[in-house]
Amino acid sequence: MADPSTYRPAPGTIPEAPGVYRFRDGTGRVIYVGKAKNLRSRLNSYFADVWGLHQRTQQMVTTAEAVDWVTVGTEVEALQLEYTWIKQYDPRFNVRYRDDKSYPYLAVTLDEEFPRLQVMRGAKRKGVRYFGPYSHAWAIRETLDLLLRVFPARTCSAGVFKRAGQVGRPCLLGYIGKCSAPCVGSVSAERHREIVDDFCDFMAGRTDTMVRKLEREMAEASAELEFERAARLRDDIAALRRAMEKQTVVLGDGTDADVVAFADDPLEAAVQVFHVRGGRVRGQRGWVVEKTEDLTTGDLVHHFCTQVYGGEHGEADVPRELLVPELPADADALADWLSTHRGSRVALRVPQRGDKRALLETVGRNATDALARHKLKRAGDLTTRSKALDEISEALDMRTAPLRIECFDISQIQGTDVVASMVVFEDGLPRKSEYRRFIIRGATDDLSAMSEVLRRRFARYLDARAETGEVGVESAVDLAAPITAGGAGRLDADGLADDGAVRRGDGGAGGDGAGGDEPTIGVLVDPTTGRPRKFAYPPQLVVVDGGAPQVAAAAQALAELGIDDVALCGLAKRLEEVWLPDDEFPVILPRASEGLYLLQRVRDEAHRFAITFHRQRRSKRMTTSVLDSVPGLGEVRRKALLRHFGSLKRLSAATVDEITEVPGVGRRTAEAILTALGGDQRSSTD
Repeated sequence: MADPSTYRPAPGTIPEAPGVYRFRDGTGRVIYVGKAKNLRSRLNSYFADVWGLHQRTQQMVTTAEAVDWVTVGTEVEALQLEYTWIKQYDPRFNVRYRDDKSYPYLAVTLDEEFPRLQVMRGAKRKGVRYFGPYSHAWAIRETLDLLLRVFPARTCSAGVFKRAGQVGRPCLLGYIGKCSAPCVGSVSAERHREIVDDFCDFMAGRTDTMVRKLEREMAEASAELEFERAARLRDDIAALRRAMEKQTVVLGDGTDADVVAFADDPLEAAVQVFHVRGGRVRGQRGWVVEKTEDLTTGDLVHHFCTQVYGGEHGEADVPRELLVPELPADADALADWLSTHRGSRVALRVPQRGDKRALLETVGRNATDALARHKLKRAGDLTTRSKALDEISEALDMRTAPLRIECFDISQIQGTDVVASMVVFEDGLPRKSEYRRFIIRGATDDLSAMSEVLRRRFARYLDARAETGEVGVESAVDLAAPITAGGAGRLDADGLADDGAVRRGDGGAGGDGAGGDEPTIGVLVDPTTGRPRKFAYPPQLVVVDGGAPQVAAAAQALAELGIDDVALCGLAKRLEEVWLPDDEFPVILPRASEGLYLLQRVRDEAHRFAITFHRQRRSKRMTTSVLDSVPGLGEVRRKALLRHFGSLKRLSAATVDEITEVPGVGRRTAEAILTALGGDQRSSTD
């Protein structure tokens, strides 16, 4: 690991001009390329506080052993040079939006005497018109199969075309009417080119014109009693409409645009692109990439544009309009650079309303789903889960893999409605039937709240262990069978195999351990009731959401209870660092570590569970806050009123007599309620 101070440029030697810089490792290989409007300001940010950088950036700076730069005249020139260098050096620390394949296009070879319709990948060439890109080649062939009966153009290779001309017989497509057979002279070159031009017009978005033309010809054929020709045209119109249905109109103004959206977390980002041509979605692409820095959405847009457009694999098809969720800092320069590649003006903007905004939100949902699928794909594999647990035990120096992990998180707003969550993962999978939610009273901050919830949870464990006479953590661990895909197969306290039934989805709704009443796998069972003893099964690992302060508070709470056989760690969001009690420095897990992915998933689930409960309580408090000011109306009668009427709106519309029908509510109180709600105080007899 190199010391960045050994190769930091001398003060004052870095110019304050726009330019592009390169970090190199000890072998001279370029490992990162970046651009800056002000080189001095940008490069100094890498060396000012190395340990405060994003984890990936920190790794890059400590891997590099040299940095150099080139100044340019404008930001547009910097963008062009940055793009060129990324293509040339393929630096491993740059965000990469590319996969290992080029995407297929529907190509029309207009430079040939008899143009051909075909699937084409790779570099674009002059004289060929492209439509797409498409996600899959079969999507192009499916579209062609529908359209060839209407536009019977050539699709065969040069060899097949030449051989058919030599033998004087067309191929099968010529016999079934899906090719006009120019190879044997069935149509002239001029007529065949007219067919191809009509096909290009249809694919370019002039669909309504083509349908109206065929409908007019069908009417003329019917009027002239040419019913067979009219029936054929009718079928052609139906085929065109089926093809149009497969490419839904999403923008009514016929816009040519690429709609780009992102979903990200501290380590990765998912990007989805919808290619809209003539108002219709022609194709879709997506990637999941590693984030090399603490990037904003605008930064992701910048990297996407500079890497995806202008390449030789079909990405040179820059649209007239690029719709993005956020503009980068160099939006004007980026638009100029894209305009240079397109040859005409390109608009880069954030839609605020209407169809374009709705489409951007749709693409955003696709990106969110793609990132979730990417992360959950790891959790569904037994081998991956086992590897993750082994990596965690090794990183935290545990004697055994943590088969049961409990994670705690606090949610509050300035000390109000303070709640905590406890989520449970067994064998790397969530056990939602054992999730618990806590209402915290008297805590002043997150640290005191964390201490309270851990004391309450483990005090219950100690009480349950004392009541049942069960031994501690190690014996509870011994009851666990080897890791299984579903978590079933564990034994209860009497050594009887549990049936592994499906449990309720989201745990209890109350305070300490208000959960389901059914027996739960791996939990000590009360022999008198047959129900699980809440909190009786201890974890092998406790994870808290936070850094060193949260871990210290949790460690103190466990020490006060005498719990010394449960491992403890904290996962800090900022740099995804794993903190251990009494350690000065955090444990840094590799970015691609399965153990880190599992800890992230546990932490994120605890955060989701806590904030959901917090919002429920806050919403409930805000709903009943209007009734709090009514004198003589306590919590029990407030709940009875809301239960009887269903909402404050219905309560405010009720009469005094209707309100007095609620048990415990008198006439004077009913009048006070309507006064507070601004309702009409008439009785039902008035």
